[in-house]
Amino acid sequence: MKASILTVGDEILIGQIVDTNSSRIAQRLGEHGVSVCEMRSAGDTREAITGALNELFTGCNLVIITGGLGPTKDDITKHTLARYFGATRMTLHEPVLRHITELLGRRGIALSELNRNQALVPDVCEALPNLAGTAPGLWFERDGKFAIALPGVPYEMEYLMDSEVIPRLKKHFSLGKVYHKNITTAGIAESTLAEAVAAWEAGLPAHLRLAYLPSLSGVKLRLSCYAADTYADVADEVEVQLRHLRQLIPSHIVGYDGDTLESVVGQLLKVRRATLATAESCTGGRIAALITAQPGASAYFKGGIVAYSNDLKVQTLGVSSGDIEKFGAVSKAVVEQMAQGARRTLQVDYAVASSGIAGPDGGTPEKPVGTVWVAVATPREVFSHKLNFGNDRERTILRASYSVLNLLRLALTGSSVG
Repeated sequence: MKASILTVGDEILIGQIVDTNSSRIAQRLGEHGVSVCEMRSAGDTREAITGALNELFTGCNLVIITGGLGPTKDDITKHTLARYFGATRMTLHEPVLRHITELLGRRGIALSELNRNQALVPDVCEALPNLAGTAPGLWFERDGKFAIALPGVPYEMEYLMDSEVIPRLKKHFSLGKVYHKNITTAGIAESTLAEAVAAWEAGLPAHLRLAYLPSLSGVKLRLSCYAADTYADVADEVEVQLRHLRQLIPSHIVGYDGDTLESVVGQLLKVRRATLATAESCTGGRIAALITAQPGASAYFKGGIVAYSNDLKVQTLGVSSGDIEKFGAVSKAVVEQMAQGARRTLQVDYAVASSGIAGPDGGTPEKPVGTVWVAVATPREVFSHKLNFGNDRERTILRASYSVLNLLRLALTGSSVG
């Protein structure tokens, strides 16, 4: 089965917000055997929405729409779809009205006429109850063509996809079985990874497809089967393939499916009953933020020090002022002392540190913008790496933060960090 996704809103077209709804919808559809053939955005006009629907329906029989269901005048999706599917009137949907009234009442907000209008539903569609917000989803059908309108608020859209859309699609259509296995990697560039696994990839069975998904934290590999008879059989076959893959890139595999660098590091620390602290300069607390975003981080993370100035590096972390003068703040000597100082000062088992030139200014021929030193201090020794991430400040900060976490992962697992 094929589907298209249409996001509605001038704010998307002018770049005021980023369209994350399309990717999330596509992911959920793909998990259930629905192939997305096109994604498109349209402005807040009846002509733009209608024109997009006409074109999208030429290539598929299902269009999922987000945006334009709110209470304000620029929210015209409902009325446009009503005309498109031949509605004769709007009817007051009493269950939706009760929900809106109760939801606003709990928030201490009086029911306005605008809010009441959200309970008006075209007589040619079915309302999908939205317990996460005020605007119901809308299910339209005509001549074998389906349009499902969802709110643009991401968490409301996700709620309706899971609670209403996917279950209803399963009832209406015979959806194929799709199996995905994600492999999270770190510390290896996409091109290098592709070379390392080229022979393995070439030997995969025809029904297993490999995709590369690079990001600032690393490259994710995805093994997919789009014609699975049973999930168990495919899972067993994939596990055989993963055993071969682990032999090729053993130190670069972080985990699988929902595993991330920060979650895996947290689990490793928990298993070892070990504690962690951070000492950050160029990353400005980003490493600590990644760590503490994990549920249960208080079991292993004690705290961090953002020592942005050289004086603070000396005063709080015990870095040698002479070494700063001799080698510079962005150096092996200084970053290793920062990690050791954090471990000593905060009395933890492990500590990580970063010091670099995030840019856009401050670089030299010897240390260009994007140069970063990262270090990990363990109960036995200290490791450090010099890296260069280019002249984009935000990318440098994020990539340095993930590089520190990967260095810590390697230290915790006893893998080579050289």
